Amino acid sequence: MFHWEGIAEFVTVADEASFTAAAKILDISTAQVSRKVTALEQRLGTKLVLRTTRHVSLTDVGITYYQHCKALLIGLEQADQAVINMSGILTGHIKMTAAITYGEKVIAPLVNDFMRQHEQLTIDLVLSNERFDLMRDGFDMAIRLGKLEDSSMVASKLDTRVQHLCASPEYLAKHGTPKQLSQLQNHNCLLGSTDYWRFCHKGKHHKLHPKGSISCNNGNALLDAALKGMGLVQLPDYYVLPYLESGELVTVLDEYSEPEDGIWALYPNRQYPSPKVTKLIEFLREEITRRPADCW
Repeated sequence: MFHWEGIAEFVTVADEASFTAAAKILDISTAQVSRKVTALEQRLGTKLVLRTTRHVSLTDVGITYYQHCKALLIGLEQADQAVINMSGILTGHIKMTAAITYGEKVIAPLVNDFMRQHEQLTIDLVLSNERFDLMRDGFDMAIRLGKLEDSSMVASKLDTRVQHLCASPEYLAKHGTPKQLSQLQNHNCLLGSTDYWRFCHKGKHHKLHPKGSISCNNGNALLDAALKGMGLVQLPDYYVLPYLESGELVTVLDEYSEPEDGIWALYPNRQYPSPKVTKLIEFLREEITRRPADCW
């Protein structure tokens, strides 16, 4: 007979990397959570959780045990949800992450709309440009942009994005409009978190390492610099479309633009994905597809 005692407490501690946060979610005392996890470790005869005054992490054994237990709890949740679905009610908790700017502009407002429809759900939305390990860090899903790395995650496409190389009319009037990639060396290029720009011409992909006076890991800061006539910038459509339509920015070297790439929802590869996660992904896809790109 499988012993469930302490499993929910252990998985919640692993998800939150905190006994205190787990206690709040489970609505019990921190001491009770600690006792349950300790009793579980004693029953198994091995250490699952490493505790320090500032940090909680899993041992190697703990990571393996967490992956199995998380799947079991999801299976139990699905059994409950199969009954609840008859009434159309979603319950439980979703922990998800998205890139900062796209998360602010697109994902967070849609998640709020989803929550209004499913008031018995709770969601922890982490906006960060860090690429978390979903299993290790206890995330149910992530929104990822661009080309995906090889992964054991399931990827569900939500939308596409296009990178635009652009500048203000004032900048181009002063410095000229580049007609070839080689001419970018004569321009001030506003760089982001990577030191290269991507291009494609006649089926061949190119990475160029331009130079410029500004380097910043925030797209809105680079957008502001471009609008103020400080240089060329390469940014996705959800940053620049309103300014391209207003004429405040103008695209250049369009014939060298890379094909559109994907915006994805990723979640752990399980035999039975969580119903609340799949419902949220379906909602995001439908709403993103339905709304014009420039409405963000």
